[in-house]
Amino acid sequence: MTFQAYLDTVKTKTGLNPEDFRQLAEDRGLLADGTPTGAIIAWLKEDFGLGHGHGMAIVSTFRERPAASDRIASQFAGAKGHWQPIYEALVASVEQDGPVDVSPTDTYISLLRDGRKFAIVAFTATRMDVGINVKGEPVTARFEASGSWNAMVTHRARITDPRQVDDELLDWLRRAYSAA
Repeated sequence: MTFQAYLDTVKTKTGLNPEDFRQLAEDRGLLADGTPTGAIIAWLKEDFGLGHGHGMAIVSTFRERPAASDRIASQFAGAKGHWQPIYEALVASVEQDGPVDVSPTDTYISLLRDGRKFAIVAFTATRMDVGINVKGEPVTARFEASGSWNAMVTHRARITDPRQVDDELLDWLRRAYSAA
């Protein structure tokens, strides 16, 4: 589920948007410095019946969020910079099948089709991890179960060499894109 989908669900359930929640939280004194996030979440659960994930989405709107371009740039900071052209080529290849939206977090970049996540990409200095959402596909030596690495995808490929962004990987991404 995308961040916007969380907010849309909250709006549908409560009739309130993030600005409404901000005002209500401010009126209750919950935006004062030092207020623990848990106190705000408890209020959202009790008064509005929100679950933890939806509550966290609302809480995150109370804070300044870096621009998407800044979040993407931070993915390639320092020793991870050499992965940027490989990532850009990977996205460009999938875009041959249609538009791809990117939604960066602080730790990975989600790839979406029509608001539905079909893959994620994360970086270290030595590896690019590609998480792919292809339900029902068997695990292979190359495409392992994503397990606890990220529950938003079904498989994970660990890329340590740019040559591993090959036809097989792109085929998996295209299948995930088509299924999204």
